[in-house]
Amino acid sequence: MLLDDLRLQLTAAMKSHDAVTVETVRFLLAAVRNLAIDKYGASCETKVTDGDVLDVIKKQVKTHNESVDVFTKAGRMELVKKEKDQLVVLETYLPKQMPDEELVKLLEPIVKEGLSSGQDFGPMMGKAMAKVGGQADGGRVSMILKQLMSSK
Repeated sequence: MLLDDLRLQLTAAMKSHDAVTVETVRFLLAAVRNLAIDKYGASCETKVTDGDVLDVIKKQVKTHNESVDVFTKAGRMELVKKEKDQLVVLETYLPKQMPDEELVKLLEPIVKEGLSSGQDFGPMMGKAMAKVGGQADGGRVSMILKQLMSSK
């Protein structure tokens, strides 16, 4: 289970004195624990799924990416480096991302079907995200879907 892997990684990082990994994984475990308490209540430790953990990791990655943008605009390069280092740790737990070429091939039939039936962007995006299944970021899917819709 992914939660067990996180705990093992925390122990290994503590033994190797890897401060970035320790801080990142501790923060991640706290976020997972908070989600579990909110979602499952008292019996949260036994009910947490890998899907729950992946959702938290995706949210953390999104937050770190936004922080990098903000810190870059503010000229805080030391914080940009810290956030990027933590992103590297978080991204090791995410599933491999689908390349843009494969994503285009996967989305073309959805766009053709959606445009022929007069669907708007929202329903097509829902179908696209269901078909992609976490192998691509929603922002990338949205961008490619919009490009395909405008080119048809």
